[in-house]
Amino acid sequence: MRSGTDGLVIHSDQGWQYQTLPFRRKLEQQLVSQRMSRKGNCLDNAAMESFFATLKCEMFHQNRFVDVGHLRREIVQYIDYYNNERITLKLQGMSPVQYRAKFARSQAA
Repeated sequence: MRSGTDGLVIHSDQGWQYQTLPFRRKLEQQLVSQRMSRKGNCLDNAAMESFFATLKCEMFHQNRFVDVGHLRREIVQYIDYYNNERITLKLQGMSPVQYRAKFARSQAA
């Protein structure tokens, strides 16, 4: 796990792998708070499920990775692209960063 996890939260479904004692202890050791979807309520994770589906479609399935380090670098690059360059219609043709900046400016005015 990474350092500097103060205030970090992991949000997951109620899958068995997230409920195991070793996993929960590792989170506790790293000061990571755990949140789970309510049983039968997949909407809690809808935004992240959508992001990961997009990442897999646009980046993961399009490439071959030589090792885990290569995969990590590609994920980091994709997240930067997704946040700063990738435009969507639901954000009025802007990237998420552009949209948030515009919204922040309009709230400040």
